[in-house]
Amino acid sequence: MTQAQLDTVSVASSDPDRSQPWAELGLKEDEYARIREILGRRPTGAELAMYSVMWSEHCSYKSSKVHLKQFGELAQETSAGKMLAGIGENAGVLDIGQGYAVSFKVESHNHPSYVEPYQGAATGIGGIVRDIIAMGARPVAVMDPLRFGPLDAEDTHRVLPGIVAGVGGYGNCLGLPNIGGEAVFDETYLGNPLVNALCVGVLKHEDLHLAKASGEGNQVILYGARTGGDGIGGVSILASETFDADGPAKRPAVQVGDPFMEKLLIECTLELFAKRLVNGIQDLGGAGLSCATSELASAGDGGMYVHLDKVPLRDSTLSPEEILMSESQERMMAVVEPEHVAAFLAVCAKWDVEAAVIGEVTETGRLVIDWHGETVVDVPPGTVAHEGPVYNRPYARPDWQDTLQADGAEKLTRPTTGAELRETVITLAASPNLCDKTWITQQYDNYVRGNTVLSAGSDSGMVRVDEDTNLGVSISTDCNGRFAKLDPYAGAQLALVESYRNVATGGARPLAVSDCLNFGSPEDPAVMWQFAEACRGLKDACAVLGTPVTGGNVSLYNQTGDTAILPTPVVAVLGVIQDVTRRTPSAFVAAGETVFLLGETREELSGSEWAHVVHRHLGGLPPKVDLAAEQALAEVLVEGVGLLTAAHDLSDGGLSHALVESSIRNGVGVSVSLQGDAFLGLFSESTARAIVTVAAGREADLEALAAKFGVPVAKLGTTGGSSIIVEGEFELPIAEVAEAWRGTLPNALGETVPVREAIFGHL
Repeated sequence: MTQAQLDTVSVASSDPDRSQPWAELGLKEDEYARIREILGRRPTGAELAMYSVMWSEHCSYKSSKVHLKQFGELAQETSAGKMLAGIGENAGVLDIGQGYAVSFKVESHNHPSYVEPYQGAATGIGGIVRDIIAMGARPVAVMDPLRFGPLDAEDTHRVLPGIVAGVGGYGNCLGLPNIGGEAVFDETYLGNPLVNALCVGVLKHEDLHLAKASGEGNQVILYGARTGGDGIGGVSILASETFDADGPAKRPAVQVGDPFMEKLLIECTLELFAKRLVNGIQDLGGAGLSCATSELASAGDGGMYVHLDKVPLRDSTLSPEEILMSESQERMMAVVEPEHVAAFLAVCAKWDVEAAVIGEVTETGRLVIDWHGETVVDVPPGTVAHEGPVYNRPYARPDWQDTLQADGAEKLTRPTTGAELRETVITLAASPNLCDKTWITQQYDNYVRGNTVLSAGSDSGMVRVDEDTNLGVSISTDCNGRFAKLDPYAGAQLALVESYRNVATGGARPLAVSDCLNFGSPEDPAVMWQFAEACRGLKDACAVLGTPVTGGNVSLYNQTGDTAILPTPVVAVLGVIQDVTRRTPSAFVAAGETVFLLGETREELSGSEWAHVVHRHLGGLPPKVDLAAEQALAEVLVEGVGLLTAAHDLSDGGLSHALVESSIRNGVGVSVSLQGDAFLGLFSESTARAIVTVAAGREADLEALAAKFGVPVAKLGTTGGSSIIVEGEFELPIAEVAEAWRGTLPNALGETVPVREAIFGHL
């Protein structure tokens, strides 16, 4: 681009009627008019680029923020001084005691992972890790809630291996253990897989850093990878449009990740923090430099001056617009006092991380960006970062909701004989959603860093925070989209309570929530109703449970043509455990122990795995949410540490699948006696339930503990042997059900790609 062609502020002022590609950049006509009103002129090309990415659905939350504000109000009521940073920051930060804090957050990288599965998923991990770094925390673990189309679909076979390899390749190279997640299959995700990524980090209270640019004259330093043409428009535009039936409606370049550079960036940034060289910091994710400059400036003293031509480039032909829109990975922006700049650059050089001073903080209230001495951006930064459009999109309960809810699964034909019950147990165990996920998890390093306590195969992931005291944290992510389709208010609460229960089964006390709200097009009133109801349900339940929402992500336009995904409000719950060496395992550990059922079983089959797998049915009302019962159960599970020898929540697949998983892991069988209807006892998905074991002679202690909190308790039987036995109904050898459970993914997908090939084949 020659200087004569450069669209500067002075040119924009003298050429007000120039045609601009605002629609092609995803802006609406009224949004473009609003930009002109803010500036008092037409925007330059660079300004238009900034507004287009920052006012996109992905970056501005313009369709969702009216519903999200209730989470901020909730945090003030429920944080009880435990939240050190929350909504509006890069990630939530919570006090966990002993001077430690943890930062955690879950975000989406859905549409890029459909376009280019490996890089889409890999850069999803990279992006969430940088959010944690930006808070001053050392990342210690990741998780990956995933959703795919049917296991036998051709496109699932295209995207699943690449997504899994991307998650594993990037996380493994960073040296971060993957401690859990989900892999769920449903036809609505065909053509629109969900790749949600979670990261948790650890810091001391005094190491907390926030994203703001304060101090006139302080220098703005961009460090990390060079800026290239990959990801121009990237997730900020791609995640703001729906896909058509034949593929993505828009295909900007998906970001390309370099995990080895990110590892250097982590260590470099943590040393910069340790040496107190940073005043403010922001990672460069969605919207790249447009986001980092505008958000830092608006959160600080309100002004910043940037020399865009000082940005290190991989491609010298990039225009100012492209540089501002690029979402190249592994980049950070820091605000540094002038006297610390030399030391800052020296640390970067030590870690072989390129850094450049590209600007300074001002008190002008303007974000001014120059390109070779010509001003191409002069805007109030808050209008870019925080004052985008806010839509009160119309929403209405869809006409089909009543018909859907009236079609309950309780009327479906049920197995009646012991042989039929036995076959149903095997069928569910081998179903894609309940089967063994080792095909996926063996591609991840679960134990690198040496502090993983629980990972794949357990109800929750758990990591040790302090090696001297054994203080630790536990995390679970969950969501049953079928429940949310039947009743989005209850469905969001059911996602929350399952994660809450999973954390408690290991012995950790649930503390706080992060969420990733995945829905279809906000332009569909039915989808917006689902979203509004899910937000309301999550807020109401968090208020009762005392678990603030610390932050998260909204991902909209998840649909192919007119087919929206199941509403999928993924909820992550983080809990604290004082001594990880005393955690409760999820599987039976020895023969001769007594098995108890905690909680009440009701006739609740709608939305269940049994209805889905056996009858391909979705209808009725989801299981009842009983928040008081969930709290009481959690108290028993947490106070029962040391008494309980194993604990496994009851959720998808009911008691049947809990018995299967509890038996297979250590090869310890079980014999149970079910009172009443054996089918309901096995396959109901009533909530607030868990199976637990205690050593022989400790039964009365458990019964007293359950009575203390008013939790129903029933003795089921005894561990031991090599079979799962339901007395009077059937006997099922562990080896037989294990073969069915383990075979599903390998039979469908073949042998896994060796991790080395998966990683190095994409570098």
